[in-house]
Amino acid sequence: MLRRWTRKPQSLSFMSEAMNQRTQLLHVATLGKTVGLRGDMKLHIHSDFPEQFKSGSTFYLNPQATVRLEHVNPARGLVRLEGIENPEDAKRYINAKLYTTLEATRQNCDLQAGEYFWFDIIGCRVVESGVTLGMVKEIERIGVQDYLLIATDTALVAQGESASFLLPYQPPFVVQTDIAEKVIMVAGGLDLLQAS
Repeated sequence: MLRRWTRKPQSLSFMSEAMNQRTQLLHVATLGKTVGLRGDMKLHIHSDFPEQFKSGSTFYLNPQATVRLEHVNPARGLVRLEGIENPEDAKRYINAKLYTTLEATRQNCDLQAGEYFWFDIIGCRVVESGVTLGMVKEIERIGVQDYLLIATDTALVAQGESASFLLPYQPPFVVQTDIAEKVIMVAGGLDLLQAS
């Protein structure tokens, strides 16, 4: 099973001066309209991990600015940002996107056995019987099912196969996923490619 951190793997990258390396930010939620008199706002979560939105959590608005959640009401889907005390102050954050880092995601989100983050799956080679079919370019969630959008290997495209195809991320199609090696072993993928 795939666990998504973003609805579509949108991200921002920036250079971290402290570590002098590129850091990727993942879009995890969007702030909506204000609700009530204390500056609460609707929280539109784009993640399979709503438990990450708790009082005291910090998120990026952009690479230079962060916000901290002061109060979270999960039953109503509301949050209040630290330092916000009325609707007028909150309005400047309407439609603001909240981001987090890959490192924070790995640290704060618990995966069960056989579950993976979308950002770990994207970029994996898809292999069937020793033949590379392509690389995972994106993940599409259609209904409750995740589909891998695979950019077909250039050798297969040269043989007349489609430039991309969809593969359901479920048995019997997915046999094994090795995140460390960035390889997904599949069965029936070549048939799906040829039918595309």
